[in-house]
Amino acid sequence: MVMVRTVEDRLAAGHGRITCSLNGVSVVFSELSSTYPLKLLSPRLAHNDVAIVYVMNYGGGLVCGDRIKLQVRAEGGSRLLLLSQGSTKVFKVRSPNRASAHLGNPTDGNPLENNATTQLMDVHVAPTSAVFLLPDPVTCFRSASYTQVQRFHLSKGASMVLLDWFTSGRKSLGEEWVFSRYFSVNEVNVDGRRIAKDIMLLEEPLHDDTVIGTRWPSSRRSLSDRLKPYSCYATLIVCGPLVHGVVAQLKDKLRSLSVLAMVAPPRVLWGMTPADDGNIFVIRVAGLETEDVKDWLRESLRPLEEVVGIDTYRKAFS
Repeated sequence: MVMVRTVEDRLAAGHGRITCSLNGVSVVFSELSSTYPLKLLSPRLAHNDVAIVYVMNYGGGLVCGDRIKLQVRAEGGSRLLLLSQGSTKVFKVRSPNRASAHLGNPTDGNPLENNATTQLMDVHVAPTSAVFLLPDPVTCFRSASYTQVQRFHLSKGASMVLLDWFTSGRKSLGEEWVFSRYFSVNEVNVDGRRIAKDIMLLEEPLHDDTVIGTRWPSSRRSLSDRLKPYSCYATLIVCGPLVHGVVAQLKDKLRSLSVLAMVAPPRVLWGMTPADDGNIFVIRVAGLETEDVKDWLRESLRPLEEVVGIDTYRKAFS
């Protein structure tokens, strides 16, 4: 029988769909599809009870006007890792006066909206299933503007890990905290009830009146002044029965911490906040270098080795 896609089934540019379920002892994909500039790859693993999908972009990064939208469904007790290969690079915003900046949807009335670089992700996780979103960090280039919205919809008994982290930029080229805007929304719902919503907006203050009706105070601090000396920040959200080991280990770490006066800032700062009566935890991390945060994440999430396997877990922080 020949399957013919309907108009509704066809994916728009930059869209992707992932649907997986557990068939016996193996995770199988009923759909794994994407369109340029989004690219999805799933390698064969030694252990078939878990699957990995690499979420990537052609050309090694996102240019202004790219709009990525990914829908994910983990069903039937499947366990899925969503990874990337290298940091997500966000290139600078083009001037709206350039002809190439108007090559988006011709029906869009506002050319500034065509320049927006956005990534939208909707993740649905069925009972006993799990999705672990563990990408490499986002790196925004000078004058880049980036918007990201990630929504998780869990059924009771589902599990998740959501990692959202970003760097100061291309330090080797002298670019530190010189992007224009980083806006991130992470939302978690369980059985249709929102139990957590985290919003972060980092925006370089304007030094003129280019935005009508907006006058920033002259004393407003720059991103660099507000965020240094740390060059990497992470938000980690964990929920569900399969992350109990992670939560227990972090609680033990917290109990062992002592508050001392320090001459110099520590290499890593972190804290953990429970929500919804302890059913979900939000962890924030800051590090002097990206590798400091990466090492902290690798060690703190190590209990996931028992969930996805040692070899599979190593691929997340290789």
